[in-house]
Amino acid sequence: MSSLTGWGRTQPSIATVVTPANEHDVLDILARATKGVIARGLGRSYGDAAQVAGGTVIDGLGLGGIGPIDEATGEVTVGAGTSLDALLSISVPKGWFIAVSPGTRQVTVGGAIAADVHGKNHHRDGAFCEHVRSLRLVTPTGAMTVGPTDEPDVFWGTAGAMGLTGIVTEATLRLLPIETDRLVVDTDRCRDLDALMAAMATGDEDHRYSVAWVDCMATGARLGRAVLTRGNHACRVDLDATAQLREPAPSRSGLLRVPWVAPKGLLNRVSIRAFNEAWFRRAPRHRRDELVSLGAFFHPLDFVTDWNLLYGPRGVVQYQLAVPDTGGDTVRRAIELLATSGVPSFLAVLKRFGPSDPGFLSFPIEGWTLALDMPVGPAQLPGVLDRLDELVVADGGRVYLAKDARLDPRHLPAMYPRLDELASLRARLDPRGVLTSDLARRLGV
Repeated sequence: MSSLTGWGRTQPSIATVVTPANEHDVLDILARATKGVIARGLGRSYGDAAQVAGGTVIDGLGLGGIGPIDEATGEVTVGAGTSLDALLSISVPKGWFIAVSPGTRQVTVGGAIAADVHGKNHHRDGAFCEHVRSLRLVTPTGAMTVGPTDEPDVFWGTAGAMGLTGIVTEATLRLLPIETDRLVVDTDRCRDLDALMAAMATGDEDHRYSVAWVDCMATGARLGRAVLTRGNHACRVDLDATAQLREPAPSRSGLLRVPWVAPKGLLNRVSIRAFNEAWFRRAPRHRRDELVSLGAFFHPLDFVTDWNLLYGPRGVVQYQLAVPDTGGDTVRRAIELLATSGVPSFLAVLKRFGPSDPGFLSFPIEGWTLALDMPVGPAQLPGVLDRLDELVVADGGRVYLAKDARLDPRHLPAMYPRLDELASLRARLDPRGVLTSDLARRLGV
């Protein structure tokens, strides 16, 4: 028995943990299960999506393996338990990068599919599952190979469904060709939210990747001031002749480590305001064509092991919203709420989303997405989160289930209007209702 707890504000969830070595083991686990089964990867969801109290958690790390990369197409078949870190350590030296990268490499391929993860390039390249050619799915009624054109309802029902349609055991991905292990990056300091959103709306299409750090503690004329960073993969002509293709960062054994849980209250309005001021002033007003490594650009937090301990013993809530392209006012009101509420936000990230994919529960919708990190502790926090939900629902938006730990289930149907389609698919694939999670139970999925 193990106590499995996400990184967010969740209670320990006691479950039996099993580590299958192959598809047959998974089929056997599902056949025997009576109290609920869910898969778990590297545990980077902030909430309870990979927990199931009283049931069985399938530790997917035993389902590894990386096949050869097709030099013509960039396709590679990998086990669902393979981490993006492991895949990149092999693919980058061969001239291939993952088509969509979340903010950490410490995510399994199965987890990336379950959350249909997105990155800094959604406005150009969409979400992770749009680059999955096929996947192997094990359900209580059997195993099948599905893809965007082969059983598309099962494929898109699985994309972003947080493991509730079956256990992914392997997937074939299409990788992105790269010539170097660097990016050519432009950085701009934006004086306020209006300047930031205008710059992103008019200039993001010139860059494959775009992301903005937003100061959610600034008020008045400085509300939403930000540092906007955009880039493209560097070509050989951008570098000197000695440049090599290398894996994107050192192994985790060589990284900095947070040695202890930070004292309660270390991250407060005063300390975060001071950090934000220093971070904003440190950024260049305008810098062009800086060469930046893959690891530093895509996964800076991977250089610090156990960074979440900085939030102290109570932990952190991450809240990520998406609103339609007309939702600029909702983004503003969310930032105003944080700036004036007394709830500090250490990390706030704004990105643009392109068109949605067909995933029933896939999070991205065309428009804006804002992710907020907030330490647990302030008395105002629950009310602020509830108010954020109301703003998002009123604007036709949604929150990211991979990071949720407390959403009012009454809001879910408005945020995800295809729940009935998912329920119909699950009834067909899992008539006994074996596949579930604490998140599914909490939200009534």
